[in-house]
Amino acid sequence: MTVTPTRTTVGLASRLVNGVLAIKPLANFAKTRARKMMIDRAEAIGVPWRENVRQLSDRTWDTELAAVQNPQLQYPDYYVTSFHAYEQGNLSWKAAWEVESAARAVHAKIWSGGSVSGDPMLRQSYHQAIQAQLDIAPQTILDLGCSVGMSTFALQEIYPQAKITGVDLSPYFLAVAKYRTQQNQQEINWVHAAAESTGLPDASFDLVSACLMFHELPTTAAIAIIPEARRLLRPGGYLTIMDMNPKSEIFLKMPPYVLTLLKSTEPYLDQYFALDIEQVLTNAGFANPTITSNSPRHRAIVAQVV
Repeated sequence: MTVTPTRTTVGLASRLVNGVLAIKPLANFAKTRARKMMIDRAEAIGVPWRENVRQLSDRTWDTELAAVQNPQLQYPDYYVTSFHAYEQGNLSWKAAWEVESAARAVHAKIWSGGSVSGDPMLRQSYHQAIQAQLDIAPQTILDLGCSVGMSTFALQEIYPQAKITGVDLSPYFLAVAKYRTQQNQQEINWVHAAAESTGLPDASFDLVSACLMFHELPTTAAIAIIPEARRLLRPGGYLTIMDMNPKSEIFLKMPPYVLTLLKSTEPYLDQYFALDIEQVLTNAGFANPTITSNSPRHRAIVAQVV
C-alpha cells in the first residue's frame, strides 16, 4: 500500500486566507504590509535594516557572484516565483541584501522580550536539540538551503573541526555568503545547486542539516530532498531539520489577519503544514526519526541512516 505523505486538508481559516490572496491587489497589499512590519520591527530592536542594505548595495559583487554561480543550472519551477514579498523571490540582490536583517526581525518575538537575540537563540536551541541526540562528532557537514550562510556559520561555530559545505539555489545569497566567509576568514565550500539534486558525491557527509528550508518547498520538492540527503550521508550519518512546527499553538490559533500576512510571503506553507515528514523520512530509509520542540514556534527533527 502506498503511503500518502500528507496528513490533513487545509483548515477553514487557511482556505479563507487563500481566497483573499487569490485576489492580486489584496495579495500585493498583504505583501507590502508584511514587509513594512518586518522593517519597522528590525529598526525598533536595533537592527539597522536600511543601513545594512545600503552598505551591501554600495559594493561591487561581480567577483563573489562569478565564484559561486553555476551558469548551467536550470531553476525548478517552484523556485521561480514570489517569496518573502519579493516579486523575483530569492533570485534578486535585494532579497540577498535584506535576508540577515529580516531573519533577526522575524525571530525577535519567538521568546518574550522581542530582542535581537531571538535569532541566535533559535539557532542555539536547534543545535542543543540535535547535539543531545547525535552519537558522532561530524567531520563533514552539508547545510542545505544555506541562504547567505547564517545557518552555516552557526554550524561551523558548533563544529569548528568540521569541513562544511553550503548549498543554495540563489547565486545572490551565495555571493553574500562568500563575502561573509572572506570577512570572517573562514573556509566554507559554497555550491550553487538544488537541494534535491546537489551533484555532490555519494556518502560524503556525516551530517546533513536543513535549517528553515522546508516551509519554502512544495511537497514534491520536499519529498525529493529527503532521499537525496540519504544518498549523501555515510552509514550512521544524520539528517537534521529545523523549521516551523505545524503543531504549535501559535500557528493553530493565529489570527486571520496575521495568517494572511504570513501566507502572502510563503506560497507553499499549506503544503508544508500538511506534509507527514516522519513518514517521508521512514520511506527514504531513515530510522526512528525524532521530533523535538525547540522553540514555541519551531521543531527540530533528527533522523539517522539505517
